[in-house]
Amino acid sequence: MYAEFYGLKELPFALTPDPRFIYFTPSHTEVMANLHYGIESGKGLVVVTGEVGTGKTTILRWMMERLDRTVLVAYIFNPRLSVPEFYQHVATLLDVQKWETKSELLLELGRALESRHGRGLRTVLIIDEAQGLSPHVLEEIRLLSNFESNTAKQLQIVLTGQPELRGVLNNTDLRQLKQRIALRCVIKPLPNVEETDRYITSRLLVAGAERTDVFSPEAVDYIFRCSDGIPRNINNLCDNALLAGYAAGDATISRSIIEDVAETFDMLPRSARGQAGEEREAPARIFSPAGRAELWNAGTTSSEKD
Repeated sequence: MYAEFYGLKELPFALTPDPRFIYFTPSHTEVMANLHYGIESGKGLVVVTGEVGTGKTTILRWMMERLDRTVLVAYIFNPRLSVPEFYQHVATLLDVQKWETKSELLLELGRALESRHGRGLRTVLIIDEAQGLSPHVLEEIRLLSNFESNTAKQLQIVLTGQPELRGVLNNTDLRQLKQRIALRCVIKPLPNVEETDRYITSRLLVAGAERTDVFSPEAVDYIFRCSDGIPRNINNLCDNALLAGYAAGDATISRSIIEDVAETFDMLPRSARGQAGEEREAPARIFSPAGRAELWNAGTTSSEKD
């Protein structure tokens, strides 16, 4: 609706993890470097964690689009699987055929991995939202990590998930899996207003913006405060602010528009919610001075009549 009004060719702040809109902060660059190194060097098990909405899935999709065709990837995005369902999913994605039992599957998978590894090819299993995996499936993942040659792992495994994944992996029953983790990295929120401004500008440019000053500096500052630097929150605020700005005919998104959107979505900064020990912003006036005087007079008159 608002794209043409703001000179955009497409919507810049959609909530889908479109790799074209990826923005590399130092944190994202570090994570990507770890993933590249882990897969290229045959390190085995890599764990990536990050708060909800920080861009884990976007990074994975960006990476998978750019992997060499010699890399075979099995990507699982729904972790709520039983052990039989997990193996059936892995077998389908890695094109392992002619098996009926788990034993037959492991034998066929072992042969396939050994053959690919011997030809210099890499095989990668990526599991998103891994904090939702059951302990039984995680134990099977540990066993899959045993496919290896004398010098490298034949199956590279990447687990990505929310910070809760770290707690899951600290479970005493999974200590053997934890010991097999070769690399760990964390995707962090945007650290400051300047990075938030660059993030917003980057997405506007990818969307074909003719101008990048759509959001006022005050609006960007308030977006950072409301979003805590989390990209998905930023996208949500910006998308709805552009819609509100279009409806109001405002060529520039002001802080007041962001305030209205943040209040609607319960995303006001903590200080604006009046938490103890934090500064509370002065509430906006409801009536003009003349209106307040009229209301006061009306109340006084009513009291005198009583």
